[in-house]
Formats: sequence, C-alpha cells, structure tokens
Amino acid sequence: MVAFEALQDFIPLYPLYQLFFDDHGLSAAQISTLFVIWSATGFVLEVPSGAWADSYSRRKLLILGALLSGLGYAAWITLPSYAGFALGFVLWGTSSALISGTYEAFVYDELAARDRTEHYPTLLGRARSASFVMNLAATALAMPLFNLGGYTLAGVVSVLSCVAQAGVAWSLPEARPVEAARESDERGTRAAFGNYLHMLRSGVTEVLTSRLVRRAVALVALLGGFLAFDEYFPLLARETGAATSVIPLLIAGTVAAQAIGSALAGRAYTLPAALFATALAATAVLIATGSLSRSAWGFLPIALGYGLMQLVIVVSESRLQDAITGPARATVTSVSGLFAEVSAIAVYGGFALGSVWFTMSILVAALTIPVLLTAFVVPFALPSPRSSVSAEASDT
Repeated sequence: MVAFEALQDFIPLYPLYQLFFDDHGLSAAQISTLFVIWSATGFVLEVPSGAWADSYSRRKLLILGALLSGLGYAAWITLPSYAGFALGFVLWGTSSALISGTYEAFVYDELAARDRTEHYPTLLGRARSASFVMNLAATALAMPLFNLGGYTLAGVVSVLSCVAQAGVAWSLPEARPVEAARESDERGTRAAFGNYLHMLRSGVTEVLTSRLVRRAVALVALLGGFLAFDEYFPLLARETGAATSVIPLLIAGTVAAQAIGSALAGRAYTLPAALFATALAATAVLIATGSLSRSAWGFLPIALGYGLMQLVIVVSESRLQDAITGPARATVTSVSGLFAEVSAIAVYGGFALGSVWFTMSILVAALTIPVLLTAFVVPFALPSPRSSVSAEASDT
C-alpha cells in the first residue's frame, strides 16, 4: 500500500512540465486553462468513480488509474502542443478521480478487516511521506535526466513509473473483496447498476445528513484545493531568475518539507484542533513571505509553510475516515475530492485572470489569504480524534 502511493509521485516530469509548456510557447494564462481542464475532469468523475469503487473491486480501479496517468504523460511527450497537453490532463484527471477516495477507502477497510483502524493515521502519514520522498528523488533525478535527454527522457521514465505502480496495485491483497461486485457478476448488469446507485445515494446522503462528516468533508476539500500552490512553484522559481536545471532543486525543498509533515501526522493526530489552526495560519504567513521575497531564498519559508499545511491535511483526512460510518466510504471521500477540484478550479481561474496584471509572486501571495481564513474554520470543522468520533456522531 505504501509502495503504491510512493510510486504515484515518482514522476521526474512533475517539476519540469510547467516549464515544458512554457518552452513550447504557452502563456501563464494558457497553462492555467490546462489546469482547469485537469480539475474539471476530476470534478465530473470524482463522485461517480467513488461510487464505482464502493460497488466494484477497488484494487482493479487502482490498476486502471495508474495506467491512465502513464498514458497522459505519454501524450505530453508525443504530442507537445496545447491539444496534446489538454489530452494528457484529461487522462491524468481521470486517473486522479479513480484513485482519489478509492485508495483511502481501500486502506481503511483493509485495516478494519483486521481490527487495526487505529493505525490508519500513522499508515497514511507514512504512505504520504514515502510518496514525497519518492517525489523528492524524482525531483533530484529530473535535472540529470533533463541534461541527458531533455523533457522526453524525463517523460519516458515517468511513464515507466506508472507501469510499475500498476504492477504494485495488481499485487495488493484484497482481504475483503467487494461482495457487491461478485454478486453483480451473478445477477447481471441491472443488479450491478442498482448497487452502484445504492452506494452513490448512501455516500451522498451521509454527507448531507451528518453534520460531523459534512464539516470534515468541507475542510478536507478546502485544504486539498490549496495544493494548487505547487503547480505554480516552478514558474515562481523562474521569475526569480533561476535556471531550468536548478529549479527542480528549489522545488525539492517543498517536497522534503511535505514528507516530514506527513511523517509527523500519526504522532500529531490527537493534538487539539487549535494547534492545527495555528499551523495553517503560519502556513499562510510563511508562503506569502517567501513568494514576495522574489528570491530563491524565499523557497525556504515556502517549504516550511508547505510542510505545516501537509501535516494539517493528513490529520484532517484521517479524522474524516474515522468519522465515516456508512458503507460508501470511497463515495464520501470522493465528495471531498469533488469540492477540492472546485476549489482548485477557482485558484487556476484566478491565476489565469490575474496573470494579465500581476506577477507570479503576487499571485502566490494572494492565494495565502483564503488559507489564512480557513485557519479560523479548523476548530469548528475538524472532527475530534478517534476516541471522540462516536460521541460526536451520535449528536448529529
């Protein structure tokens, strides 16, 4: 399970693809529209894919998701044009929708089958930390790959990583095979579709009727949207005058901080919500300060802020899983993913419009304002640790 998420971020093209687009003549506004296409794809498919995961084999969907992302990167390097980049983002967005919610639900239910759900925050933190370590390795590898074979070589290695991820997903044990999927094979397509609709309704209903789950979903969605920051870090680094071969090293600092933040999530899981609110407020200040410095050194406070935000995200995601009580776990998780895409689309749209008048440093700093405002929401929206979840749920 940890290996699957780790390979998901071993993509040497990650720290280079914005520069790849820029070098092929795309403006900041055009790049932002590509991000909108990416998020819009996820928006459309997020919840339906979650219901599919609840009514079908989650392991098979993880395999499919990994292969689709590989096809997306292949489209970029074989069709280096706006249309080719858009196709790649559609494939990547579809992949993200299939994996988002499916992975978290798969891990949680596998632990539940062994009565070990108390280990979920630590396991999720380790998986996220491993993914960022692999992202860090891919970022470090991006520079020599670029020097050896340009964007094409970095893209080929990224595609191979996706194939390897699909192989890992294929090898994962599924201790609790989806009974509905087995039954649907026996009862036919109509029964399968009926089960799909049942899971879709169950998940959406839980979000609408449970105040605890609804607030947690909203918080996770907001935090997930703020991860749109890193899509603009390479362009921010280029604005400081950094060379293309050096930019991956600057991005590596933010990735390393995220790895540390994720690794600490298990230990921080039971801390009071007020501390996470403070951490998110500090995130806003640090990222704004770093971006406005217009210096490569500004990536130091940016990295610190990003690490703190990652800690808050992993804890929030873990507490959301503990708050879910219904059978449609992947669907509920996907609802948060859907609204995260809405948040991300707003960010990308803001960058696309704002880039006409403002520099990248000002735009990144402006995005910290909603981060700061969200810090005031955390004490009210973050569910209590596991021991208190049942008591809270009974009051909703």
